[in-house]
Amino acid sequence: MPPLKRTPARRLGAAAIMLVLAALTLAAPIALARPSRTRRTVHLTAGAPVPQGFVGVDADGPLLAAGSGIDLTAQVRTMVASGVESIRAAFSWSEAQPYGSWAQVPAAVRSQFTDVGGAPFDFGYTDQLVAAAARARIAVLPTVLYAPAWDALPNRDGVSTPRRDGPFGAYLAALIGRYGPHGSFWSENPAIPRMPIRAWQIWNEPNLTYYWHQPFARSYTRLLAVAHAAIKRADPGAKVVLGALTNTAWRSLGQLDRIPGVGRLFDVVAVNGFTKLPANVIVYLRLMRRAMDRFHMGAKPLLATEVSWPSALGRVSAGFDFDTTEAGQARNISALLPMLGAQRRALGLAGFYWYTWIGSEQPGAIPFDYAGLERLTGGRVIAKPALRAFTGAALALEGCRAKGAVATSCVR
Repeated sequence: MPPLKRTPARRLGAAAIMLVLAALTLAAPIALARPSRTRRTVHLTAGAPVPQGFVGVDADGPLLAAGSGIDLTAQVRTMVASGVESIRAAFSWSEAQPYGSWAQVPAAVRSQFTDVGGAPFDFGYTDQLVAAAARARIAVLPTVLYAPAWDALPNRDGVSTPRRDGPFGAYLAALIGRYGPHGSFWSENPAIPRMPIRAWQIWNEPNLTYYWHQPFARSYTRLLAVAHAAIKRADPGAKVVLGALTNTAWRSLGQLDRIPGVGRLFDVVAVNGFTKLPANVIVYLRLMRRAMDRFHMGAKPLLATEVSWPSALGRVSAGFDFDTTEAGQARNISALLPMLGAQRRALGLAGFYWYTWIGSEQPGAIPFDYAGLERLTGGRVIAKPALRAFTGAALALEGCRAKGAVATSCVR
């Protein structure tokens, strides 16, 4: 399964974030007053536990890679014990529908595919992930992306995008028919607790050249419109999550806002915010919330779908200015998570996801391969200091001394 992070992309460091903040402070006031809830001073003190599902991790890389030898069930148990209540994972269209028609499917593999509306889909990978998460009562946020070769508009700088948007909408409809409230997965597996997926993220980081042709706003909005129609038709109560914006995400949101009616095409805004200091992650989210208010999106929730510090300092040839050591990674997690909990109401923050659960720390790895709470090295999964820090901070946010057998249980 392709990961959500493949190659280093330029990210804002702490200095850049502060320069942007200073520029916005000196500029003319932004229209639309902040809701009163956002003007309150929120102190970092113990309070009500965060809502169920607030604490999440991204699940990709070696955790879900074929042949990695990793025991997914055991890892999900560790997630539960560590306070994880939601996982975000790539649902790869290219892997689920590598053939555009049944006539193209080789006879030797036809049994792997399910007929949905006359088209062949392979749900094997996503079935495995959804089953493991449901047994643990962990919610799943799919990020749906990666165009198959038969509907790909090649991108020489990265990921191919859809040549036609309609087939992407058909894949979303097939996914909801499989994992939505009336999904065939639940009826075929009655022993698995029903945890229907009710939120779908449309692509990842479309404002980066690696993930989308630039400028992105008009072509991405066309895909978003098709996705929105397909999702709401298949499950009117489902939420459409905007593809996570990154770097100067607030400016990219402004580019989208120039497209008439774009705000009606999604229910939740998402960002991947990376910067050197934990406090500046909050600055980043405030900048995004301020832009949402300006663009008449203030009523929508905000998701931080990737926050991270790779422990890649001194271990890669070309890294980021927010790379750190394993000890620094742990310290930053311990500092950030209480801030996210304390500021969640002010930010309208529905949840966050640490990127990532397990990193593949092998020779030749890129910085984000060192971002895991655990690391795969020499075929062994090893917990890093970050996992202990994450567990302590996550359980504190949830008001739990420990978790029980499933993510919805809490030992107080």
